[in-house]
Amino acid sequence: MNNKENSSAEWLFEITPKNKFFSLNLKEVWQYRDLLMLFVKRDVVTVYKQTVLGPLWYLIQPLFTSVTFTIIFNNVAGINTGSVPPFLFNLAGITVWNYFTACLNGTSNTFGSNAGIFGKVYFPRIIVPLSIVISNLLKFGIQFFIFICFYLYYYLQGAAIGMNAATLFFPLLIVMMGVLGLGLGMFISSLVTKYRDFSNLVGFGVQLLMYLSAVMYPMALIKEKLPSYGWLVEYNPLAYVIETTRYMLLGVGQISVLGLAYTFLITVIVFLVGVLIFNRTEKSFIDTV
Repeated sequence: MNNKENSSAEWLFEITPKNKFFSLNLKEVWQYRDLLMLFVKRDVVTVYKQTVLGPLWYLIQPLFTSVTFTIIFNNVAGINTGSVPPFLFNLAGITVWNYFTACLNGTSNTFGSNAGIFGKVYFPRIIVPLSIVISNLLKFGIQFFIFICFYLYYYLQGAAIGMNAATLFFPLLIVMMGVLGLGLGMFISSLVTKYRDFSNLVGFGVQLLMYLSAVMYPMALIKEKLPSYGWLVEYNPLAYVIETTRYMLLGVGQISVLGLAYTFLITVIVFLVGVLIFNRTEKSFIDTV
């Protein structure tokens, strides 16, 4: 074996320029899986650090939001949730919605928040937004546990709620929400490196999007009461995930196969576009961030 062969045999990884138009190097991400887990641990620890209540903040936000929605939309506005208790109806939608927003908000400033690390050492940059999506599963798990507790309470009280066979596919909805939040977050993060105004619009945009995602009302209601604006909800892929979630967990509403197929298609497109723009931005972001 010559010197050239000896030299190449010593390297565990080979870093080469990305010349492909689209690159999703899952093999490289797997090689850096230990670093991915370290980032996940970092994301979890920094949330609890220097807080009095710690993980209880994960519980306070959905509970207070559900109570507020119940008072305003159900008691004051008179939105009917059928046989499902309004509080549980709202909590189901908010629990899933919070996972999407946590993924979106966490990944939408990836380059700005990690410029110091990105500028010093090489690793697959997509690991950072991936770690945010994974670490937010812990937050979702805590909030979903609280939902199950209230579910059992209302069920034992005789509420007409019940899960069904479709509930087995509920994890797929969570994966879809995570991937959609990841793709949209990477896209926004790439824009923020050049246009800082986008970071100010994310919070406002997420709040507005919540009202268009059927979080606090059934999809059928908006079509019935406001037929002229129903298309805003009907063409929102998040609304189908929320509606399907309530059908799977509470037995209210319905599943739209075409709606879920449309949501899956939009999720794939948003994710692929997000990865494409993210990969192109990481080559030169350090000069603009």
